[in-house]
Amino acid sequence: MHYRQLALYIIRKSIKLATLLIAVSIISFTLISYSPLDPVQSYIGADMTRVSPEQREAITEYWGLNEPKVQQFFNWGKNVLRGDLGTSLLYRSPVSETIAERFLASLALMASAWVLSGVFGFLLGIISGMKEGTWVDRLIKGYCFTLASTPAFWMGLLLVMLFSVRLGWFPIGLGTPAGVRAEDVSFLERVRHLVLPALTLSITGVANVALHTRQKLIEVLQSDYVRFAKAKGEHGFILVWRHGLRNISLPAVSLHFASFGELFGGAVLAEQVFSYPGLGQAVVQAGLSGDVPLLLGIVLFSTIFVFTGNLIADLLYKIIDPRIRKGPI
Repeated sequence: MHYRQLALYIIRKSIKLATLLIAVSIISFTLISYSPLDPVQSYIGADMTRVSPEQREAITEYWGLNEPKVQQFFNWGKNVLRGDLGTSLLYRSPVSETIAERFLASLALMASAWVLSGVFGFLLGIISGMKEGTWVDRLIKGYCFTLASTPAFWMGLLLVMLFSVRLGWFPIGLGTPAGVRAEDVSFLERVRHLVLPALTLSITGVANVALHTRQKLIEVLQSDYVRFAKAKGEHGFILVWRHGLRNISLPAVSLHFASFGELFGGAVLAEQVFSYPGLGQAVVQAGLSGDVPLLLGIVLFSTIFVFTGNLIADLLYKIIDPRIRKGPI
């Protein structure tokens, strides 16, 4: 019976993902179709005088841009089902290779920021919940409310001004030193270029985790079974560890894995501020230059990325909470 439930669970999730990808593809393609940007001009460059009208028509026909929009969408969809996302007009390379290369650069940034924001947010939430009403609680809440209303790009600019321009501790931007081949860059040098973008992305993600963890811990500490544990002499972190950790972990896990979309959106801004050569910067460049194949490919990839985060959160729910694990999948 368990295997049958697991199979049904996988089928339901697969149908949801397929439906989501189709809906996102249709909406994205429609919006891009009404964009004023000309992909042919993006492919040729700023100087259109170098290309005759006949050559422009040949380029338009080669990329299939002379066909109706509906036909263009179905042609693109058939290629996607065969595993071909098309060729990037901007980078002159297959979209799948461009996304893979850029995502590897963004992965280190998003992973480090995601871990930092989760760990520090969870710890701050526990401390604030345990010290409810004290100056420590007010300090942490004020810190979190300030961060929650702070744009990522503004935080990045502040960090650049302080740690790069004024103190000179970290480079201003880029993923590697300018003028140095990628294979010649040391690991420590890559880390130095990663610190400020990751710090920018993690600082803005701490607030939500901390505030939700704090509220859940306060509810747990006011429950009857915790009062009984206090009457037996338990207190502090021992009390939270024995009686509250599972309960406060559930909302933190759910929120943090569901924040993959915010993480990706924040990475776009952080990479722009620091000129970090990741997938976020590729999104902006593809949008500004009218690179339709690359933009649609990144949209599909980001959809799968966010869906995976929510799926992992659902699975971890069943591991953390035995009540959910015993229920139907």
